[in-house]
Amino acid sequence: QLQLVESGGGLVQPGGSLRLSCAASGFTLDYYAIGWFRQAPGKEREGVSCISSSGGNTYYADSVKGRFTISRDNAKNTVYLQMNSLKPEDTAVYYCAAGRITTVQAMCVMIDFWSGYWGQGTQVTVSS
Repeated sequence: QLQLVESGGGLVQPGGSLRLSCAASGFTLDYYAIGWFRQAPGKEREGVSCISSSGGNTYYADSVKGRFTISRDNAKNTVYLQMNSLKPEDTAVYYCAAGRITTVQAMCVMIDFWSGYWGQGTQVTVSS
C-alpha cells in the first residue's frame, strides 16, 4: 500500500517551534519532489514549501521564508519541515505530497495542475 504519513503536529505557543515529518511507505521518495501544504479553516489549500527529488532545489512561500526549512533524508524515506518562530496565522492542517515534478515552484504554486500522493494531514495550532 502506497502512503504518506505526516507526524509532529500539535499545539505550540507563538514563537515556538515544531518539526513535521513525512514518511513514505510502499514506495521510495528518491524520484519524487515533495511538498508541504496547509489548509486553514475557510481557506484554500496553499503550498508552504517544496523540495526537489535531489534536495538541491527548494521553494518557500513568502509567508514562511526565513522561518521554515524543508529537508529530506532519502535513506530514511522521510521529508521534514522545521517550523520556527510560529505565528497564530500558521495554524492549519499540514499535508505532505509527493509528485514527479521537476519545478518545485510549480509544485507549490500550481496545486491543481499535478497529481501525486497525499498524506492525511497533521494539525498545527499556534495559540497562547
